[in-house]
Amino acid sequence: MAAGDMRDNLLGISWVDSGWVPILNPGNVLDYFSERSNPFYDRTCNNEVVKMQRLTLEHLNQMVGVEYILLHAQEPILYIIRKQQRQAPSQGGPVTVPLADYYIIAGVVYQAPDLGSVIGSRVLSAVHGIQSAFDEAMSYCRYHPSKGYWWHFKDQEEREKAKPKSKKKEEPSSLFQRQRVDMLLLDLRSKFPPTFYQPKPGEKPIPVEVKKEPEPPAETVKQETEREPATKTSAPAPPSKPPPEKRARLQ
Repeated sequence: MAAGDMRDNLLGISWVDSGWVPILNPGNVLDYFSERSNPFYDRTCNNEVVKMQRLTLEHLNQMVGVEYILLHAQEPILYIIRKQQRQAPSQGGPVTVPLADYYIIAGVVYQAPDLGSVIGSRVLSAVHGIQSAFDEAMSYCRYHPSKGYWWHFKDQEEREKAKPKSKKKEEPSSLFQRQRVDMLLLDLRSKFPPTFYQPKPGEKPIPVEVKKEPEPPAETVKQETEREPATKTSAPAPPSKPPPEKRARLQ
C-alpha cells in the first residue's frame, strides 16, 4: 500500500497518551484529543484558533470551517467526538455537515468506520471465504482420461484407516430364505442332472496310485517288543454284591 493511502486510511491505527487516562472527563476530553501527537486531529480546525485565542468553545457557533465537538460521554470509559464542517454561523437551522466520528475507550482513540467501509469489508471477507473454499475444493479434484473426474480426500482415508473395524454379526437365515434356497437347488438339479462316468467296454480303468507308508526297520521292532511285558495279567474283578432286598412297609 502506498504512503498516501496509509495517511488517508486511519481506520487501522489508534492513539493513546497514558498520562491523560486517569484524569479524563467531559471537560478536558477535547484538550486530550487536540494533543500534537494525535494523528486524528486537524491543526487547521477552528478549535485550534479558539485555543490559541483563549476563548470558550461557544465561539465555535459563530465561526465557519472544520470543528470538533463532544457528541456523547459515558463516564469514565467512553467518549464520542465528531468532526464536522460548519457552513454558516448557527441561526437555529442545520448548518453543519458530519465528516467523521471518533470514539475514546479507556483513553484509546479510534476512528469509527463509515457505512461504505463496513460494507466493503464485509464483501471482501465474503469473497475471500468463497475463493478459499473454491481453491480447497479444486485441490481435491482429480481427472484421468479413462476414469473421468473424481474427488480424492486424504483426511477421509486416514480416518477410515484409524477407525477400528467392527465385525458384523451374521444374522440367521429365515424360514422363507431356507425354503427358497432349497427350491432353487432342486430346480437346478432337475435342469442339470449329475452325470457319472462309465468306462466303455474294453477300456482299461485308470489306475489309482496308493501311497504305502514305509515299513520301520527290524531293529526298532525288536526293541519295542522287548520293552513290552511278555504277558499281561488281568486283575481279578471284585465280587458283585446282590441288590438289597425290598421290605414291605407297614401301613
